[in-house]
Amino acid sequence: MTSLPAVLITGASSGIGATYAKRFARRGHDLVLVARDNARLETLAAQLREENGVAVEVFQADLTQAADLAALETRLREDARIGILINNAGMAQTGGIVDQSAQALDQLIALNVVALTRLAAAVAPRFAQAGSGSIINLGSVVGFAPEFGMSVYGATKAFVLFLSQGLTVELAAKGVYIQAVLPAATRTEIWERAGIDINALPEVMDVDELVDAALLGFDRREPVTIPPLHVEGRWDQLDQARQGLLSDIRQARAAERYQAQS
Repeated sequence: MTSLPAVLITGASSGIGATYAKRFARRGHDLVLVARDNARLETLAAQLREENGVAVEVFQADLTQAADLAALETRLREDARIGILINNAGMAQTGGIVDQSAQALDQLIALNVVALTRLAAAVAPRFAQAGSGSIINLGSVVGFAPEFGMSVYGATKAFVLFLSQGLTVELAAKGVYIQAVLPAATRTEIWERAGIDINALPEVMDVDELVDAALLGFDRREPVTIPPLHVEGRWDQLDQARQGLLSDIRQARAAERYQAQS
């Protein structure tokens, strides 16, 4: 038995999730791999067991389905071996708001927002009580960019960043580490599933480079890791500007420019 915490990874059958699985297996962690595609999970699990000698369990689930999500919440609450949750499962958006059906919007929000939040909420009390544990939430730089034209997807990723920062405020003092990882375009299947030709994008990061950078941020205990951001101070400036804006909010009176001139 390994003394390292087991790692539960959603969206683990390919792309970023599968790469995280390979990296944590190489570090000697046991794994619980979650995705819809059972055959691909089993293939990956067998490979990781053979190459790294770790225990790898497959947990087939569609996190947009209430029963599957509830079963995974129960597992996170009850399995004390799981000390790292990687909330990676997500989907991209095709077209603008006028192109979206109600069902497509529901599915996008169910996976990118509801499932991620509920899994974090399921595991957080146990981590807080234990005084240790880590939650890695996969966001996106699109969450900064309403101009990008993926409004609902971008909004879900802005939510992921806000949630991660809020959970850091709530849980850091209790020994729980929260990391928001914000990739830009990364070479994964999420684009193809959304009907987007990734080769039409001018710059795309390879998934290995993205995950290796994210893990450096994890080891450094960064609250927010943005691998494609080359000028680190830009993030600090944005956060300081936000805090400055908050200090200028006075709740009792509307600002002078909004008061009727007598």
